[in-house]
Amino acid sequence: MKVVILAGGYGTRIVEYTKKIPKPMIKINGTPLLSHIMRIFSSQGFNDFIIAAGYKKNIIQKYYSKSKEFKSVKIVDTGKETMTGGRILKLKPHFKKNENFFVTYGDGLSNINLKKLLNFHLRNKKIATVTAVRPPVRFGELLIKKDKVLRFKEKPDIKSSWINGGFFVLNYEVFKFIKNSKTSFEKEPLEKLAKSKNLTAYKHKNFWKCMDNIADKNYLEKYLKKYA
Repeated sequence: MKVVILAGGYGTRIVEYTKKIPKPMIKINGTPLLSHIMRIFSSQGFNDFIIAAGYKKNIIQKYYSKSKEFKSVKIVDTGKETMTGGRILKLKPHFKKNENFFVTYGDGLSNINLKKLLNFHLRNKKIATVTAVRPPVRFGELLIKKDKVLRFKEKPDIKSSWINGGFFVLNYEVFKFIKNSKTSFEKEPLEKLAKSKNLTAYKHKNFWKCMDNIADKNYLEKYLKKYA
C-alpha cells in the first residue's frame, strides 16, 4: 500500500532552518524528520513511498538518492505554490481506481498503529479517514476562584476537542473532491467529504506531535531519545 507524504511547503514558521532546506529535512537527533516519518510506516510493513515535493525538492532528491534505508521512495515535483489538496491531486496518475492509500504531513510524528487505522477505514467503507488527536495547549492552565489559584497545570491536553492529526487513509474517489492545485485539502475537500458522510475519524489518544517551531523540534529530540 502506497504512502504519500506531503513535503512541498515553505515551512515559514521555522524559517531559521527552512531558508536553506525544506521543513521535512530538518534533522531530529541527526536524522531528517522525513525519515522519522517513513520509519513509522516501514516499521509496520508499509514501504512504498511517494514524496510530494516542491520547495527545494532537489535537497530531498539528493539525500534519498544516496539513502539505503528505504527501498522504494518516489519523489514527485508537485510545485512550489501548490496547496495540500493540489499536491494530492497531482499524484492521481500514480493510483488505480478503487485503490486505498495513506497520506500524511511531512512535519508530524506519532506512535499510531497503522494497521488498526487501515482496518478502521476498511470497516467503515468511506472515502476518507482522518486521524483525530488531542490538541496540545502551549500555555499553562489556571483554575481560579475568588482570585485564588486552585490549580495550575503546565501545558495540559484539551480533553473536550479533537484536531486533524494527518495520517489519512484515502480512497481513489477522493480525487473527485479536489478541484485544482490551489485547493487546500483541509478546507473544501474535507468539508465536502464530511457533509456527504464520507469522512470518518480514527481517534488516536497516544503520542502525536507536529513540528511548527524550535520548541517543537527540541521536544521531539528529547522524546525520541527517551522512547525511540
